[in-house]
Amino acid sequence: MGILYNIFIDPFVQMGQAPDLFVQTLWEGLVGGMLYALIALGFVLIFKASGVFNFAQGIMVVFAALTLVGLHTAGVPAFLALGLTIAVMFALAWTIERVVLRPLVNQPDIILFMATFGITYFLIGFGEFVFGGDPKVMITEALYLPKGSITYKAFGGIVSLQRLDIVAVIVASIMVAVLAVFFSKTRIGRALRAVADSHSAALSVGISLEQIWVIVWFAAGLVALVTGIFWGARSDVSFALEVIALKALPVLILGGFTSIPGAIVGGLIIGIGEKLGEFYWGPLVGSGTDAWFAYVIALVFLLFRPQGLFGEKIIERV
Repeated sequence: MGILYNIFIDPFVQMGQAPDLFVQTLWEGLVGGMLYALIALGFVLIFKASGVFNFAQGIMVVFAALTLVGLHTAGVPAFLALGLTIAVMFALAWTIERVVLRPLVNQPDIILFMATFGITYFLIGFGEFVFGGDPKVMITEALYLPKGSITYKAFGGIVSLQRLDIVAVIVASIMVAVLAVFFSKTRIGRALRAVADSHSAALSVGISLEQIWVIVWFAAGLVALVTGIFWGARSDVSFALEVIALKALPVLILGGFTSIPGAIVGGLIIGIGEKLGEFYWGPLVGSGTDAWFAYVIALVFLLFRPQGLFGEKIIERV
């Protein structure tokens, strides 16, 4: 009985006894959740344009951040390096469309999915060859990203908000909102669904697969760059960031693979849930809950609502 009390009751008692720690934990979860949502957004964009899960999105986050840091280390001014990195991500999108995607038009989805594996390992090898495998420090000062924290006396204690986290949440929210409007209200956005449903049908009505794929992979590259900057500022820029980026998979399962609002909601659920679980249940069930919590939640959703909260339930008749 004591074990059940410790697991199911005691954490909620702690939340009530120390509301300042609870609010602090919620804030840290919110920041992590928004960054998870930003990563998931890159996956959603590719999936909406091709119907395929882009396994390479994680390494694109790392590659974009390494490119930015590498150019600045080579002596390029920070904002010029940022512009050149954007150009590199466009060149990468154009190359992927021309070399990988164009020859695979009308091929089964599993072929396109495996192609993203090939892109992943190419970028890993190419990135290690150009930038090396050692962790790099994100150029936060050169990009004028704020340092330090803002402290408030609230809820009977002290709540501390990192300035970098505040900027990260604002930028992530703006980017998600802009892309949501762009892909839901523009001609390109309406063309995405047609391309994902059928390549041949999209071609028959005059939709250019080449343009759509370049645009959407470039948009995913911009998302990867912003994500890499803020995740790199919170830790080192290294290939370990790819593992963090794969946390977007549980986010997508929760929110739905085709839903931009779903990416936001799923990211917040995972981010806040991870922090609450780590802080309140971690001491009871063992450390490292943040490593498996997201996947347990995703497993529950797969059992009871496999299309996610906002995903489309597809019924195929045979």
